[in-house]
Order: sequence, then C-alpha cells, then structure tokens
Amino acid sequence: MTRLVTAIAAVVGYVALMLAITAGIELRERNAFHDAPTQYASFVAALDSGSATGTRAVARWFREHAPSSSRASASISLGADAAEDGETDLARRFTDDVAAKIEQDQRALDEKSARAWSRAVPWLVAGAILTAATLFLRHRRRAANAEVVELVDQYVPPRPLWRRPVFLVVSGIGYTLLVGGFFAVVAATRANELPWAARGFLLAGGVVALPAAYFVLRYSRPRAARGAAQALRADWRKPVLYLRGFGDDPDAAVVDELPGALSAGLLSIHSREEHLIGALGAFGPVVAVGRPGEQLPHLGAARFYLPGDDWQSGVLRLMELSQLIVLRLGDGEGVWWEVDQARATQPPRKLVLLIPGDRPDLAERLDAHLPIPARLDKAGTLPGRWTSAVVVFDTDWTPRVQPVGPFPGEKNRNGAPVFYVARAMQQALRSIGAHKRAMGLRINSHMLAVYGKVLLLVPGLFLVVYFLRLIFLW
Repeated sequence: MTRLVTAIAAVVGYVALMLAITAGIELRERNAFHDAPTQYASFVAALDSGSATGTRAVARWFREHAPSSSRASASISLGADAAEDGETDLARRFTDDVAAKIEQDQRALDEKSARAWSRAVPWLVAGAILTAATLFLRHRRRAANAEVVELVDQYVPPRPLWRRPVFLVVSGIGYTLLVGGFFAVVAATRANELPWAARGFLLAGGVVALPAAYFVLRYSRPRAARGAAQALRADWRKPVLYLRGFGDDPDAAVVDELPGALSAGLLSIHSREEHLIGALGAFGPVVAVGRPGEQLPHLGAARFYLPGDDWQSGVLRLMELSQLIVLRLGDGEGVWWEVDQARATQPPRKLVLLIPGDRPDLAERLDAHLPIPARLDKAGTLPGRWTSAVVVFDTDWTPRVQPVGPFPGEKNRNGAPVFYVARAMQQALRSIGAHKRAMGLRINSHMLAVYGKVLLLVPGLFLVVYFLRLIFLW
C-alpha cells in the first residue's frame, strides 16, 4: 500500500508541479504587462515631443513584456516605425486605440492566469494530501522495523551525507549512457531504412557510450549502494537475513548472460547476488553481514558489519528479528555454526538452505547437522551449477529438497542460473505453505528498474527546464 500511494503521489506531484510552473509563467507574463498603461503614456509623451528614441524604447518594452498575441504591441510597433520615419500623424492613427487594446490584453492575461491556477490548484491539493499520506505511511513503516533498524544501525559504518546522492546522480548518467548506447547500436544494426551516414553515427555513438557506461557504473554503483539501515527504513516488512561464507562472494558477483536478452532489447549488468536478492525481495528487505575490512560493499543484499570478536550475538539477534533466513552452505566454520544455531533457536520453516553445485562433501556434512538427513545425493540435482538444490523444512525438521534446474519437460534449458534458483526457492517454500508468486520474474527487477529510471529522466528534464524558465524569466 505504501509503495502504491507513493507512486500515485509521485505522478500527481509531477503533474501538479508542471501545472503550477505553467500557472507561474502565466502569472509572470500578466505581472510583466502590468505597467503597459504607463509605458503607453510615455509613448504619447515621446510622440508629442518628437523623440524617436523614446518611442523606440517603449516599442522595445512592449516586445519584451507583451504577450505574443498582443494587439497593443503590434500597434505600438507600427507607431514607432512611423514616428522614426517622421510621420507623426500616421503614428498617432496607429496608436489612438492602444489604451483599449491594452485593457483587452490585460483582461485576456488575467483570464489565462486564472484558468491556469484553477487547473493547478486541485492537483496541488491532491498532491499535498497524497504526500502527507505517504509521509504518514512511511513513518508507520519505519516504526514497524524500528527495533531491527536500531540493531543494524550500530553496525553500519558512517558515510558522508553527500556520498550516496552524488553517486546516485553519477549512476543515473551511467544508466542513461547504457540504455542510450544500447538502443543506438540496435537502431544502427536493424533500422535498414535509415541512411548509412545516420546508421554510422548511431553505431559510433553506441560503441563509445556502452564501454563508458560500464566504467561509470562499475565505479559509482558500489558507492551509491544503500546500507542495511537505509534498506530497512525503506520497507516496513521484517527483513530476510542472507547468510553465506565470505568465500562465496566472488562467485555471487559473477554477471551471467541472460539468454535472449539482446534480441529482446534487454541488458544486464547485475550480479547473481543482485538477481537473487531481487527474488527474495518478494518477502522483504534483504540484509547480509559484510566482509570485515572491505572498502566497498558487494552489490546485492544491503550490508552491515559485525565486530570480529562478537559477531555471533549480532547474527543470533538478527535471526530472531528476521522473517526468513537464507543460508548458503560453504566451508567456513561460521557457516556451520549458523546452521546449528538456526536449527536450535528458530522455527524450522524460517530456514532456507542453498546448496552449491559439485560439492558432495557439503551434502554429507549437512546430514551430520540435521536431525533428519536431507539425502541430497538422492535428490537428482544437476551438477556444475552455482546452486544445485534448495532445502526447506517442515515443522518437525523434515527436510524438503528442491533440485535447481529446468523442470521436467521444459524446452528452454539454458536459462540464467539465478532464474532456476529463484523458481526452486518458490517451489520449495510453496511446499511448506510460504507461497510467493513470480519469484523467477523478480530476478530482473533491477534491470527493469534501470529502464524505468531512465524513462523517468525525460519528464524530469522537462520539469527542470520549466522550473528554470520560471526562475530566470521572472
């Protein structure tokens, strides 16, 4: 509900601002023409005294301040030209009725400004109401996660306030280059009706823009990443705690090619972990313990950093406050301590285990830590995958193993690895009553958000242009 109200408030607010800026421009034009009678009196005085300079000055004022449709301005311009040629009588005939025309122009400006404000005010009122509702809902949302935010906030290293906004802007530039470069290359290679010169220009621009975008995003995205406290403040739902060995981070940072993405007009610069977190976002904000001492966080789950001498207490407390614990098995002793603690202190349906592929030793070790063996060697999992199986548990700790891979009879067997992981998690969780739809599709939420943000830049630029016009032309 909060996200829906926020989205509606953003749309209504944008329309309201556009209408208000337009009304402001109309008001500026009306006020700018306010001194027209005085200027006309100056024109008559200059005409009587034979001052061509004075009549030209008044004509220039009318050109700069009168509306484009002003009949008074046209008459003054003709009168000034006649006066400059020494034809005073003709100039008087041109401008005899200017006073009446000024009244008509001012009345038209008043009506135009009133109409503009009558359109803007209802949108402004609706925007204010929706903004107030959004702020209220966001306050309630933050209150819902206040305890976990307070816990995590003490483990998030401080960063300068300017850092994330600045690098969000830089990332926006990178995304714009990425999308623009991609479409330039597609247009150059597929739009056969374009002239060769135009196609060459587009191709050259795309070839330059795409590498530039990757370098910009590679530098800016980690610096613009939200910390765990920010992620929790932005979502009222209880968090998902993602646990793994730090040695898994390099494999999780791999960017897999999405089959058919280029032909469908899609791009991916997001890692396996980012896609996995996109799927888990169906439950709530996803947080993870960051590697101690890392300068920049890995992209994916929002990071917080526990002290090396007392990390266990922080993990235990986060386990209690989380609605779901997703744990990837690995070699580290800390991972197996987390398995034992989750089994000893948490409800069985809260734990989801991700089993790496080609690691039969981990499967054997897992059975030694469970009251009922999972028998992963009998599950028919596919070798060679980043994740080969998902394990969830019934209320009595009976394991349910869901292999990761194309389902029987599925024709496309070359999907992105995380897509199959997300679908396996969805199937496994459904088997214990925790059903969430479209987890496989949600892995692309980051990529779709890129296109959405770039498209939002277009109306945003219009808004900036209108605002600058109102400010500098007042």
